[in-house]
Amino acid sequence: MPLSKFRADQVGSFLRSDELKAARAAHQQGNLSLDQLREVEDREVLRVLQMQKEVGIDVYSDGEFRRGGWASDFQEAVGGYVPGAPPVVLSWHSSGAAVAERTPPPPPEPGFVSHVIGGKLHQKHRLTAHESAFLKEHAPGPYKMTMPAATYVTTRGYKPGITDNAYSSRADVLHDAAAIIGAELKALASEGVPYLQLDNPHYPDYISEDRRQQWRSLGVDPDQALREDIAADNASIAGLDRSRVTVGMHLCRGNGPMGRWHTEGGYERIAEAVFGGIDVDRFLLEYDSERAGGFEPLRFMPRGKLVVLGLVTTKSPALESQDELLRRIDEASHYVPLDDLALSPQCGFASTLVGNPLTWDDQKRKLELVVETASKVWGH
Repeated sequence: MPLSKFRADQVGSFLRSDELKAARAAHQQGNLSLDQLREVEDREVLRVLQMQKEVGIDVYSDGEFRRGGWASDFQEAVGGYVPGAPPVVLSWHSSGAAVAERTPPPPPEPGFVSHVIGGKLHQKHRLTAHESAFLKEHAPGPYKMTMPAATYVTTRGYKPGITDNAYSSRADVLHDAAAIIGAELKALASEGVPYLQLDNPHYPDYISEDRRQQWRSLGVDPDQALREDIAADNASIAGLDRSRVTVGMHLCRGNGPMGRWHTEGGYERIAEAVFGGIDVDRFLLEYDSERAGGFEPLRFMPRGKLVVLGLVTTKSPALESQDELLRRIDEASHYVPLDDLALSPQCGFASTLVGNPLTWDDQKRKLELVVETASKVWGH
């Protein structure tokens, strides 16, 4: 089966052990060398690979165990950042809660300081070379490398009044971010990584009118920005040999510590532009709750692109009913042919070091459910 058709997928991050959390904290405090931290990371990556092998998942991940947060590899590898408050303060909600918490989630790392783009973006070193080599050697099967999309790092880092010191426009920031992400993707592809995944909780920013108004208040026209974003993400993946590597993009509405989220609303407003405009092979879409809306926007998905339905939540330990998953897959097949569908959790289990409110066993049961359900539907 070609990788682009693999049916039981996962988004990439897994729960960190107390040992790994303690090792990262000790390294941050100067009490543990980088080599010693890498030894702990290596053991933990081998452990999570074994867990994935036991459940039979189609594509392996290192759990993003070498990162403090899912997107931290970019800021650690790229210069041009300065301390500063984020351009938009997101309202974070607890899973199941109706009232927004008006402050950002707890920092992902001890001593974390928020940064924005204040100088020309320039790559200091590779983003993921220290991750991909170990995964290539030890993954029991096809594996993926994840990284933030160029449009995500631009949106969360572009701040008028500060970024203006280095860039004349947001589009210019996008150009440089896409070049850096593109260079990393090409390097990974040349090393034989079979599956490259761009993570992007930014595109749903264009769904709600409240969020669109936030961009306008920063002098950003949301419709123009959406067009520029699609062009930049396409630029970052241009030139990849798609006969040798599968490219996916994951869209979600936030996955903060303890399963918190920041955005709601269906894909309808962005579906035609995003699904029809971004040149990836797979879209991994959040669909585990009413916040994501219905499947109707999938009518804009071009034939041949594979839609990975994120029907299994990572935000709580409650295990979904397989019958309900089967019903929803059938419902989605009214808009996308069954042969162009797959299944996964809706997001990572630990986009931050803190992680979501599940245990290791809860996490494993969720993956087992994905694999068993995919097998029933597609006989993979």
